[in-house]
Amino acid sequence: MQKYHIKLTETEQKTIEKVIHKKTTGQQVTKRGKVLLDLDESSGARLYTTKKIAARQGVSEATIREVCKRYEAGGVAAVMGRKERKTPPVPAKVTGKVEAHIIATCCSTPPDGKAGWTMQMIADKIVLDGVVESISDETVRLVLKKRR
Repeated sequence: MQKYHIKLTETEQKTIEKVIHKKTTGQQVTKRGKVLLDLDESSGARLYTTKKIAARQGVSEATIREVCKRYEAGGVAAVMGRKERKTPPVPAKVTGKVEAHIIATCCSTPPDGKAGWTMQMIADKIVLDGVVESISDETVRLVLKKRR
């Protein structure tokens, strides 16, 4: 088991205190900040053991280890902030090319016997043209709503 040594500077301590005492700070962030303050060894030695900190703050020992790892990796900002997501959970189906094709289809003359394009007709035409594998009429509506 690796032992982490956390020594906070005065500015880091003040930053954590400010974040903890804000009314808009979430419970998880507050707990991580308090754990970090309890783990601080800048005054010479830690005041509490890992088990006492876990009981005192109402977190597990695994959470304390995770706080230590995050502090070692990125400092106070890594502990107090959320991890940024690199990619969206699902890649966007409508790209600029697809959007342009939808708008061009909407602006073109409708099929024979029709007064205008419906959302479903545009979606079907986009699929038939091979621009995308599938697209819903609602997605077409949202693209057109954004562009009108």
